[in-house]
Amino acid sequence: MENLMETLKDRLKEKGYKLTPQRRATLDTIMDNQGKHLNTEEIYGLVKEKCPEIGLATVYRTLQLLEEMQVISRINLDDGCSRYEFNTHEDDHQHHHLICQSCGSITEVEIDLLEHLEEEIEKNHDFHINDHKVKFFGICSKCR
Repeated sequence: MENLMETLKDRLKEKGYKLTPQRRATLDTIMDNQGKHLNTEEIYGLVKEKCPEIGLATVYRTLQLLEEMQVISRINLDDGCSRYEFNTHEDDHQHHHLICQSCGSITEVEIDLLEHLEEEIEKNHDFHINDHKVKFFGICSKCR
């Protein structure tokens, strides 16, 4: 994690920014809550526990900066708010999400079954696909 922070510190410096305690606390919160798909207000609440002096606007600006730098990804799960997750850069595509319409739980699906479909679309439509996002809505096993 320190290696990641050093890399981020260098990248911020290149863009004329610093890794402030508030930015570090925001990123730490996202990393400590991987898989929870926190929205801005939830992130703010958790960061405020570590940095009581931080304001909501600072968290918004930090999330925007981290997203621009591709350190985090913003995801829209059709619930009216943006959610964030740490960008692992493990592959070219984001993972998919299973969203329970009863309790609102979100499960990540790491498999990508659309590679063949993408190849067909690229071939048939002369279109290069960079990414896709898939959300499945239904009822989880706990709610059935």
